[in-house]
Amino acid sequence: MDFAFSEEQEELGRTVRAFLADTSPEIEVRRLMETPEGFDRALWRRMGSELGLQGLAVPEEYGGAGCGPVEVGVVMEEMGRALLCAPFLSSAVLATTTLLRSADEDARKRLLPGLASGELVGTLALTEDSARWDAAGVQLIARESNGSWLLTGHKMFVLDGATADVILTVARTDDGIGDGIGVFWVDAEAAGLTREPLPTMDPTRRQARLGYHDVPATRLRTHADGWGLVGEVLDRAAVALAAEQVGVASRALDMAVDHAKVRHQFGRPIGSFQAVKHLLADVLLEVESARAAAHYGLLAAENAENAGNAGNAGNDDPALPAVASLAKAFCSEACLQATEENIQVHGGIGFTWEHPAHLYLKRAKTSQLLFGDPAYHRELLARRIGMGTDKGAA
Repeated sequence: MDFAFSEEQEELGRTVRAFLADTSPEIEVRRLMETPEGFDRALWRRMGSELGLQGLAVPEEYGGAGCGPVEVGVVMEEMGRALLCAPFLSSAVLATTTLLRSADEDARKRLLPGLASGELVGTLALTEDSARWDAAGVQLIARESNGSWLLTGHKMFVLDGATADVILTVARTDDGIGDGIGVFWVDAEAAGLTREPLPTMDPTRRQARLGYHDVPATRLRTHADGWGLVGEVLDRAAVALAAEQVGVASRALDMAVDHAKVRHQFGRPIGSFQAVKHLLADVLLEVESARAAAHYGLLAAENAENAGNAGNAGNDDPALPAVASLAKAFCSEACLQATEENIQVHGGIGFTWEHPAHLYLKRAKTSQLLFGDPAYHRELLARRIGMGTDKGAA
């Protein structure tokens, strides 16, 4: 297999890195994480209109670029390096992928152009109080009334839930069809919907609690059971997040190496001491291994998309689910190790609010838990490759 990016993909990465160097320096990250919305809508629209980032994975017929998961991963890695404050993961990955993997052409035509241009922000509301990432964690109820659907319950830890315009909500249905799980489109201004920002460890990535009180919703049509769609989305989101974690880890390693070159102790740069050399060498090994795992995940997602475009519906690449769990588990731990060791190399200054090291550590810790922690994905991986018993929907 060839894991190398093409020249066009490499150029995309360079372009995004240069753009983010101008628009998302540390001072801007700190400013945005203190604002109510947590991101700059004007910049969000620029990302869509000038670079077309939100529409990378969107087919041209809906106003996108018609690229695939690899290009999205390239962008996610650069966003991780810059610690970008923007709803890219929630909107361009979660919401967009949900629509693309659904069988609802009307919803795609209505929502994808706005998501691709940056005029709209979308998200996927899945987790609840249990913080489970499986079907058993879905307790919010959708009931049909006079030909329409009403949602009752609440969702927790919804990425960018307080600012999203389009909220795709996973709910348990009462119609007895399929697996009893459905995905519903909810307008942000819908009657009965309440949105409450949550305090989080990572101020650069916002989460919210959403309350549903007989909220009117439109059910998305799916190729198979509702959880089948959600599972496909989570696998692809895990791979995209793994790419972002590689960017976070890579930047943390660069920060540690740069500091080790200029920080002197006992008349020598601390990077000349064997203990520091070994520490940084271990981190480099973890980061490069994580990069290989993430790129393998992106390739598996790309192969799945290509198979789907050939006329197959559903999650059509048997390698993707296992590879997604592998990449998410490994990259989560590598990212956390890199950001922790970055603080260790910096010493006392690494613990201060003024230094950016803690921001990368917080992103690493919250990303480790997002879509399931490493222990969850190792268990999921074991079941997916036939080494464990199936304990329910995954």
